[in-house]
Amino acid sequence: MELVQVVINPKITSGFTTLEYDQQTSFTVQRSLLIAGCSSPSNEPPKFMLGNFRDDYDIEYEISKDLWFQKPNAKFHVEEWSREEQYLIARNDSLNPSDSGLYTRFDWMEFENMLPYEWGFCMTAYRAETIEDARNVSPPDRENPKTGCNGFPFSRMRVAG
Repeated sequence: MELVQVVINPKITSGFTTLEYDQQTSFTVQRSLLIAGCSSPSNEPPKFMLGNFRDDYDIEYEISKDLWFQKPNAKFHVEEWSREEQYLIARNDSLNPSDSGLYTRFDWMEFENMLPYEWGFCMTAYRAETIEDARNVSPPDRENPKTGCNGFPFSRMRVAG
């Protein structure tokens, strides 16, 4: 997570209100946050990816904005979402069975006419040393979901239940 220092000047005009301070105030914010305190839209996950799922190999998942949990014991702490490019990057949990502390890139795509499977994912990187390394991995071939994930199919996801 990249942090930046923001300094508020002693007098700030915001809309119709002028804020005055006796001295300069500084604080640290995440670069992905807007000054107004709202999350950047590109760093928000798509709603269809949040919840409990089962893939076509019968593996269960719990996915939230901050955590991708592949049951029973692989956790990935989400560092960034790119809705525009359809991927997320996560840090592998220190207790994962392999590749702990490294970074994984999950690329996804939505499916049409494939119910009960609504979307699928491809782990395009799982041993990246840095977020930047994971970000720079070539995307999968979404035009060919049966072989577009490094020669393998995308894992298809359906709502668990």
